[in-house]
Amino acid sequence: MTSKVYPLLTTDDLLLLPDDGNRYELVEGELIVSRNPALKHQRVIARLVKHIGNYFDRNPIGEVFPNPGVIFDKHNSVIPDVVVLTKQQVEAAGEEPHIREAPALVVEVISPGGENARRDRVLKLQVYSKFGVKEYWIADPKARTLEVYRREGDALALMLTLKGDDEVTSPALPGLVCRVGEFFGK
Repeated sequence: MTSKVYPLLTTDDLLLLPDDGNRYELVEGELIVSRNPALKHQRVIARLVKHIGNYFDRNPIGEVFPNPGVIFDKHNSVIPDVVVLTKQQVEAAGEEPHIREAPALVVEVISPGGENARRDRVLKLQVYSKFGVKEYWIADPKARTLEVYRREGDALALMLTLKGDDEVTSPALPGLVCRVGEFFGK
């Protein structure tokens, strides 16, 4: 659900919202409220984190985080499902409670419903593109696909849509090769 509020909300306004189990995000100053994701959604997140985490165990060049807060500016604060940071980004973040720069890779898992798909495929794609995210994956558990967006000039562009036994690779994760179906299970 998206609520248009004027004047635009800021990250300071988010601090005033209740701790009621909802997820509160800001995209261009507009409040996005969503519920915690269902188990199917969380399983996909867990599998992504496991595969990428195993990669980092073998290649200590970064870290993977489930559901971190990412603050791009005072009007754009999101909670991606999965974020990959380079080792340098992790060091720069230090002990901060939120990430404050464009991650190397962001992954969103689509929840059921047209509004959820629109949020990830349109609104968040625009924000990640605007603030310099280099790579963005959209995992669709219903279609069992992985859309791979990569930076092309000033914007993120759809490069591939993968499924089943298709293998995903990433410039952010050199040497990672994983079958897309592994993210969705049986």
